[in-house]
Parts: sequence; structure tokens; C-alpha cells
Amino acid sequence: MARPAESSPENVPGDLFVDSSCIACDTCRRVAPGLFGGGEDEPAFVARQPVTALEDRRALMALVACPVSAIGSRTRRGPDIARAARAFPDPVPGVPGLYHCGYAARSSFGASSWLLVREGGNVLVDSPRFALPLVLGLRALGGVRFHFLTHRDDVADHARLHEALGGERILHEDDLTPATSGVERLIRGERPVALAADLLVLPLPGHTRGSAALLARGELLFSGDHLWGDASGHLDASREVCWYDYREQTRSMERLCAHPFRAVFPGHGRPFLSPSAALARAELEALVARMRRS
Repeated sequence: MARPAESSPENVPGDLFVDSSCIACDTCRRVAPGLFGGGEDEPAFVARQPVTALEDRRALMALVACPVSAIGSRTRRGPDIARAARAFPDPVPGVPGLYHCGYAARSSFGASSWLLVREGGNVLVDSPRFALPLVLGLRALGGVRFHFLTHRDDVADHARLHEALGGERILHEDDLTPATSGVERLIRGERPVALAADLLVLPLPGHTRGSAALLARGELLFSGDHLWGDASGHLDASREVCWYDYREQTRSMERLCAHPFRAVFPGHGRPFLSPSAALARAELEALVARMRRS
């Protein structure tokens, strides 16, 4: 629970506040843009108190989603927070059938997780923290057929979610750890693997040895921490958060150019949406060129 006594001095006056336990994961700024301040990699603070009912709802959803409970309400507002807790999975505007799961986990440093609703069975990408309101929301949307884990870092409460929802967990064997030893399906090697006609696993070693992405509908790329959108609307990757081999990650990025996509939904970083696959490829090629030079 956030502590008013440890409220950030940057918070504007009002009911909502962020305290000193913030880990700068950017979750609140993604859920309620414009209300929480700070750069993508900086501690958050309340830049503006909500004014409209929609802003208030988004702010309380950010409170619920925060992985370290760093956001608080001075008046506590239990019923309103309970309603916000039931608002996830949250539909992604402009992308039918895609939902943001919220409920970020401390163990994943606040990574995003996603639910793709589809006729052949829903796909959960990476793992939120376990929360009953979220589980009920996932069930209401049809449950989980596939649970795709992009890499070893963002697996959070996958085991508890599997107990509650079932689904086939999928992970590359090179990122297998004792915590994921029970996954049902291992991906091997670097060749793409089709889970279904509209689901293609793309092994992309670099960030970790077993990093992989999921290409859905031929246009939606769930990238884990391989690449992401930045605050200026461009694609990005970073040597500073590469845990295995940056040159290997660059080579993986080059191979990714062969697979058209229009949108990127990462674990960390901002989503990236392009008007066309051609423009997205140009962005990716520009990123590859920067990576080669760095």
C-alpha cells in the first residue's frame, strides 16, 4: 500500500499520489497517459489530478496495475478502486480482440502482458501477476488456449495462472529455468514455428538466449523485450538491457525484417503502431542500421 508520508515531492496536490517505492517501470504512464509524469525510465509522479470520470477511471486502473503498489489515494476510495480492479483485461483501442492485462508483476519489473481473443482459442502473451478479478475477466473472454512466454524474465505468476485457466504454455528451450520447468511446449532452434495458421513463433536470440516473438494475424508482433516503441513513436532496442548478446540481437533483428508486421506490443516500452507494414519495415531497417553502428 502506498504511503502518504513517502509521497513524491513532484506530485501535484490532490487525492492521488505516487510514493518513493516507484520502480520507474512506466506502467502508470501507459495505462493513464497525461496523468502521471516523468520520462519512460524515470520514477513516476502525479502530474495532473483526474478531472473527468474517464480520467479518474484510468488513474485508478493505473493504481491497480502498479507492480509495487506505489500509487495511493488519500481518501482510500475502496468501491472505486474495486471497480477499477475489474476493468482488466482492458481493450486496446484500434486493435479488435486485443487486451492489455494490467496487473503488472514486480518479478517482471512491471512488464506488460497481452490477451489476444481469437476463434481458435485465446492467446495470453507473457504473464501478469495473479489476481482473481483478472482471472475472472480472462474467463469471461473465453479463457486461454495458448500461453506464450517471450523469454525467461517476464513469466511472473504463469504457474498459478495455468492452474486457474489451463492453456498450453510455450517457451524457447534456451530460456528454460527451474521456475518454468513445467511448461507444456518447448521451442527449439531458430526456425519459425507455426502454432496455428495465424500464429507464428519467431525465435530471436539476443536480449536473452531464448528470446522469441509471436507474430499474430500477420500484422501484430508480440516482441517481449526484443524491441519496443519509444515515446517519440519509433522502434527501439538497447544494448543496456541486453542480457545475452547484442550482436546476436542485431542479427535477429535483421532476420525479423523478413516478416511483415504493422504493430508491436512489447513487454517493456511503449506499443508501436504503424499505418502500414511497409512503414513499419522502414522503421525496423532504420533500427537495424543504428544497432550495427553501436
